[in-house]
Amino acid sequence: MSLRQSPENRFLTASPGRLFAVTALPMIAIMGMNGILGIVDAFFLGHYVGADAMAAVGMTFPILMITIALATLVGGGMSSLLARQLGAGNREEASATLAGAHGLALSIALVLIVLFCAGGRLFSIHLAGSDGSIADMVWVFLAISVAGTPIQFLLAVHADACRNEGHAGTMALMSLGVTLANIVLNSVLVARMELGVAGSALGTVLAQALGLTLLLVLRRLKADMLPLASLWRNRWTNRWQAIAVLGAPLSLGFAGMALSAASVVVALRFSASADYAKTIAAYGIATRIFGFAFLPSMAVGMAMQSIVGNNVGAGLYARSDATLRIAATTTLLYCAAVEGLLLSQGSALGAMFVADAAVIDDVGRILRIMAALYLFSGPVLVLGLYFQALGQPARAALLTLVKPVLLVPLLIGTAAILLGGNALWFAYPAADALAVVITVLVLLTAIKERGRAGIGIAATGVRP
Repeated sequence: MSLRQSPENRFLTASPGRLFAVTALPMIAIMGMNGILGIVDAFFLGHYVGADAMAAVGMTFPILMITIALATLVGGGMSSLLARQLGAGNREEASATLAGAHGLALSIALVLIVLFCAGGRLFSIHLAGSDGSIADMVWVFLAISVAGTPIQFLLAVHADACRNEGHAGTMALMSLGVTLANIVLNSVLVARMELGVAGSALGTVLAQALGLTLLLVLRRLKADMLPLASLWRNRWTNRWQAIAVLGAPLSLGFAGMALSAASVVVALRFSASADYAKTIAAYGIATRIFGFAFLPSMAVGMAMQSIVGNNVGAGLYARSDATLRIAATTTLLYCAAVEGLLLSQGSALGAMFVADAAVIDDVGRILRIMAALYLFSGPVLVLGLYFQALGQPARAALLTLVKPVLLVPLLIGTAAILLGGNALWFAYPAADALAVVITVLVLLTAIKERGRAGIGIAATGVRP
């Protein structure tokens, strides 16, 4: 396999600080636009449909996180391979990886659709309990969302490929257009046509379809991107195992978020609270806010992943470690600012979505507790993506899986059983504290395993 450096690859030549800025800022804009979509959806549902719609969408959050997790499995795993292959100048291997990602994405989407057709209705009724109207909204929202997963997954594949090929700025402009289109669609489908949760889900799918179309057009026009024709020259069953293994840590992290959300729903339901629906509505709003706040950190991590992967593929370990330091510092400062906002303005944020005073108070209470140690979440995520970029899935898994898959569900269940439903929110800051301890241990171990002084943590990674 060729390890030559590509002279036109700016990931290998520009200064790490400047390169990080020009890569991360467009990614932050893209993720910010995606986050605004969720906020806009919640705004229209809360103001034009009501608290029951917010409760229904809140109940679907674990399933939506599963779809995001599966999209990340393909896109994230492909990115780890693709960035190192592009950094090594091996475009033929990169083309084969991109084709394999298409096949894996569509296969997973088809399985999801079949499963939902078989049991989606019964699942929706079970999730909503005795409230038939909410169960109907859950089913409609999920039916449209699951039907759109082929578009969602292919969009993730092409967006990640585009990022690793150095076109984050162009993607940011496209993302702005898609976001504006989705806002218009929401105003028409939810506010004017009064389609409720169906309009919200349909607007999202249509916006994703527009985004995918724009990325395909971009790939056709840009000569420096992997050509669309290469998709037909390579088997769509290429490298499924490698993509899945490398994408699993971050993907399972999102699946863990779904598990955590499901744990909250179950704990609240079995606590037999008379305000179950209102609390779920408040939690649904809180998840939208945290989801929006999380995306810039994710953008920084993804930008870092592209830079690190290209430089590790070219053997430039000092540059990859410098990028890690910049990204970790950036997310620490950002998450500290978000924590301050959530602690001081939680109720005011809740009032943006609903007029119900009880729901607004619950939103403020939930945000204040969950955000107590939020400042550490960004650096932990960045380190997890760093190890994934190096081809070290075990370490990436420790940093991205332990908190959502093990710590949060376990602590939620323990708090709900021993202290009652109102105490379960304290599971989040407790899990953040334990995640920091685990991260420090993993990082110290990686530093000790350096092959020789000065070559950096990245030297222990898997070569492309």
